[in-house]
Amino acid sequence: MTNLTDALHIPDTQGGADHRRVAIQRVGIKDVRYPLRLQVAGAVQTTAALWALDVALPADRKGTHMSRFIAWLDVLDAPLDAVTLAQRHAEMLERLDADEGRIEAAFSFFLRKRAPVSGLASLLDYEGRWISETRAGQTTVWMEVGVPVKTLCPCSKEISDYGAHNQRSRVTMRIEPLQPLAWHELVRFAEDSASSEIWPMLKRADEKWVTERAYENPKFVEDLVRDVALRLQTDERVGRYTVDVENFESIHNHSAYARIERL
Repeated sequence: MTNLTDALHIPDTQGGADHRRVAIQRVGIKDVRYPLRLQVAGAVQTTAALWALDVALPADRKGTHMSRFIAWLDVLDAPLDAVTLAQRHAEMLERLDADEGRIEAAFSFFLRKRAPVSGLASLLDYEGRWISETRAGQTTVWMEVGVPVKTLCPCSKEISDYGAHNQRSRVTMRIEPLQPLAWHELVRFAEDSASSEIWPMLKRADEKWVTERAYENPKFVEDLVRDVALRLQTDERVGRYTVDVENFESIHNHSAYARIERL
């Protein structure tokens, strides 16, 4: 069947040759909001992702076909995991007639959590990210998640006659999954390492539990980043990783920050 472009005899300017002989490492589209389906805690969630899609362009080609990125997005019908993303990445490169390229999708997902004493259930949101990159014939997939937690300062507890300053913190993990790894499992690496995890809805008995839990489990930013890294390091499903921790300090107008990399 003849496609519409051929039937109308519209020239393919982008598909032509370029005389400047300068290769482009990344060309494509970004900040495209499009649906994404995920497998989260045994159920499929549909969310909106902010996508960035690009390919490498050889020195002798004038341009890439931008509409083909959207066409690729439009046929993503199955929930994405690391294996599926790598397969779909290969399909995108074939569609764009490219050897190298990159996919990035940033999104929110939700986990239903029960408060520690009352048992009241509510949804907490987390920030996720898929990254898939093909370079020199090798495709690497990364999972990234941002997890809000609570930390309490060991120094403040030690030197104060009563109380201790505490704050909300954010743990960001970017990992290379070597085997299947669920989003909720990755979240637990951070929540189990913090002074306390957090919940969207708490009654007074829950608030008492969270306050006392954090007081009994103080963590510097250095403690938290190390504890998360150790959990990742001992899990055979995790290859390379980066862990970032930011404490939004309650007694300073700045944040405390730490990073550990296994690259």
